[in-house]
Amino acid sequence: MKKIANRRAPQVRRQMLAATIAMLGAASAIADGQISGQLTTEVSGLPLQGSRVKLEELNVSTVTGRDGRYNLSGIEPGTYTLSVSYLGVQTMQRTIEVVDNETLVSNFQIQPNNTREEFVIVMGQAGSLNKALNVQRSSDNLVSAVAADAIGQFPDTNVSEALQRLPGLSIERDQGEGRYVRIRGLGPDYNSVTVNGVNLPSPDSGRRAVALDVIPSDLLEGLVVSKTLTADMDANSLGGSIDIQSLSAFDRDDMFYSFTAEGSYNELTDSTSPKLALTASDQFSIGSGTNNLGIAGGISWYDRDFGSDNVETGGAWDFDDDGTLLEEVEQRDYLISRERSGATLNFDYKLSENTELYWRNLYSEYTDSEIRLANIFEFEDGVLPGASGVAEVARELKDREETQEILSTALGGTTRVNSWTIDYRAAVSESSEDEPQHVSGAVFAASDAFENVSFTDTREPYLMVPDAFFAADSYEMDEVEKASSGTNDTQQSFQLDFTRDFFVANHSAQLKFGGKYRNREKDNDVEIWVFEDLDEHGFSDEQLLMSGYAAGAPDFTLGDFGPGINSDAVAASLTGLDESEFYSEEDSTIEDFDVEETVSAAYVMGRIDLHDLRLIAGVRYEDTEFASQGTLFDGDEFSPLEVDNQYDNFFPSVLARYTIGENSQIRGSWTNSLVRPNFEQLAPNFVIDDGEAEFGNPLLKPMESENFDFGFEHYMGLAGVVSAYVYYKDIENFIYQTDLAATDQYGDYDEAITFANGDSAEVSGIELAFSKQMDFLPGALSGLLLSANATFSDSEASLSYYDEDEGGWLSRDSKLPSQSDTTGNVSIGYEAASFNVRLAANYKSEYLLEVQDVTDASEDVYVDEQTQLDFSARYYLSEGVQLYFEALNLTDEPYYAYVNDSSYNAQFETYGLTFKLGLTVTNF
Repeated sequence: MKKIANRRAPQVRRQMLAATIAMLGAASAIADGQISGQLTTEVSGLPLQGSRVKLEELNVSTVTGRDGRYNLSGIEPGTYTLSVSYLGVQTMQRTIEVVDNETLVSNFQIQPNNTREEFVIVMGQAGSLNKALNVQRSSDNLVSAVAADAIGQFPDTNVSEALQRLPGLSIERDQGEGRYVRIRGLGPDYNSVTVNGVNLPSPDSGRRAVALDVIPSDLLEGLVVSKTLTADMDANSLGGSIDIQSLSAFDRDDMFYSFTAEGSYNELTDSTSPKLALTASDQFSIGSGTNNLGIAGGISWYDRDFGSDNVETGGAWDFDDDGTLLEEVEQRDYLISRERSGATLNFDYKLSENTELYWRNLYSEYTDSEIRLANIFEFEDGVLPGASGVAEVARELKDREETQEILSTALGGTTRVNSWTIDYRAAVSESSEDEPQHVSGAVFAASDAFENVSFTDTREPYLMVPDAFFAADSYEMDEVEKASSGTNDTQQSFQLDFTRDFFVANHSAQLKFGGKYRNREKDNDVEIWVFEDLDEHGFSDEQLLMSGYAAGAPDFTLGDFGPGINSDAVAASLTGLDESEFYSEEDSTIEDFDVEETVSAAYVMGRIDLHDLRLIAGVRYEDTEFASQGTLFDGDEFSPLEVDNQYDNFFPSVLARYTIGENSQIRGSWTNSLVRPNFEQLAPNFVIDDGEAEFGNPLLKPMESENFDFGFEHYMGLAGVVSAYVYYKDIENFIYQTDLAATDQYGDYDEAITFANGDSAEVSGIELAFSKQMDFLPGALSGLLLSANATFSDSEASLSYYDEDEGGWLSRDSKLPSQSDTTGNVSIGYEAASFNVRLAANYKSEYLLEVQDVTDASEDVYVDEQTQLDFSARYYLSEGVQLYFEALNLTDEPYYAYVNDSSYNAQFETYGLTFKLGLTVTNF
């Protein structure tokens, strides 16, 4: 067994604990009066999150939580003015008396002039946005938020599509559906996802990025995106961290339920899909408490049938001096069924006035079934547009079903003892992806090459073919590949935090310190069977002809497709064969790996309020231990390969927020963070084949980033804000794929493909946002709601490669993958007493998808700019009952990727329009 280790002695500074104790000793600890309470609405009793609660004389402030509750501790006895500020409502004040060693309960209620005004403040389009803006305004770090009911106000099918409406965020789509989220120009692998603060592992075998279309949005209470990090947060994100907040019974005042039934129609496949969702919560009194136990649960099910039409070259163009030649092109037709189901069950228990406990659970299952038919054209000499040539043609079938599961369970609580607050949590998260044995590729090749094959249009290649192309008897079964795979990703974490409130020279201050342990194990297992040379295994010439497996021609809109392939017939033809004879040991072994990653963290941070200025400074320490197992294959035999690695990092941070009056504030921050390499980059698999090698790099360094943010926010009453932020990220150890052939270590190889750390990369940008409920306009016009945001960013990375002719290392500049220079949203909404409508546009400019050849920028693949227009309308049939209609992708925006120039196709895919009609019944 071959074993490699790279381990340096960790330089853990235990003095952090001693410094914490010293700071505690310096803090005055005389006062121990407390103030607690809750902010709710008068009529509906809904709790309101994100409200600022302040003791004016002491300049001590806090923020109401999700249950509308707040707590101020360590207050000296005396008479004070307590104020509560919530956007869209006049600030409320009252005089209170604090007594030593006692807790004063002081509740507040928003009292609008009428119930309709309350509805506007807390519900509907304006109310949903207003909730999110209150969270943003009161947060110590820079965040953007989405309230649960806001997800329903937009025509978004899942969590990722809801997030694309926020400033600085954009999404990557799969088959037209939003899947991965990008933050401030950084791709999904550079951002983290948590559920109720618990890190979420990825079900994808090689990635850390979490596909957010896996989790049903019906089961959520809100989404919060942190764009800057404080020391008490995990440092594992360069762009930001997305926290998915599940339901809690204390999010509402009393019994709550919501039921949704929906049907959607996709015009491309002429299919209709159902959706059902039910959520409910209630509060119960047990023991001597009153409404001290909250139980919330929900289930969701969505079974969607749709499809796409595709024509792609994969960048197979020869940019010759005599013209651009097409070397290969594929027509692809997809039929897709995606079933999303999920459940949540959450318990919240108020053990006493100063202790709250919780147990939160979220489960999601996502099944993606796909049948892909493809026609593959390989031109012998390449063909110019409009010219004809000779092409070898094959028809291919892929029929697979994969199921992804995510489970997150967390048990924890909060205890307050005088001026101390102790938070504790233990959590387990699991994710998996399972692909049972399936036909991963059935290839029927034409017996003879076809002449006079031509195409027009380099952007959307349209193929002209001879009549023989359409005859099933022109093709014979050449190879059938079957595959199965499974991935498991399990993570356990334990966290303990201590917070101490005190005063320094009459200034409110806070000290927080704690630690976290996180252990993650991920494995990947692939099995491959290759059925070839079937004539040597009893197949007659007639049995090999495609006519015995042909199906009707698919409804393909991008050209003449010809007959399809019957998947059941292909699978049945192989039933009499001994699978063990076709098992591919090499293919089945080289992608298998087991990795274990352990992160131990400790931090200390302090906060002080100097009149209108709040300063937060801290440092976080993380020690990472990594162990992996894979395989070395030298062309003849397999050898186990183990690689260990260890590194540690310090992450200092300083954040400042300066309040200008009640409605404006300036923020600035300097933070540090990292992103650990993806698992496919780390996997210790080494394959050598005829002088060519491909291998992972378990000794990769994590990408580290120094982040600077500065900006201004001005709030304009109900649902109103204008903000501007600039940011800059200096990234070290940028990771990219390269060829190390001809270097000292790999001089004997013709090709040595692996991953390496680049010298540096940087991202800079400006982020602008505006929204406003036009309540100042007369009459019906006051129902208008305008919202817009735009982010302008730029990135640059240095890619190094070895040039044998030059005898040394060269480099070139590149954009960061997934970074769009411009992203933006515009929405126009209107809200009346019985209905609301909204038209929303989302835009992102082109971005780098893939570096195909590190030595040649002309082969880089880019995704073209995209603009999607969506519409939604809701009508209230009665109180708590609403009918809604949504139309997605009104302009039938395609997905288009190109190479070298936007004229040259890498992939063109179209999805058609989708329409939804649904009914929601809600009781608060």
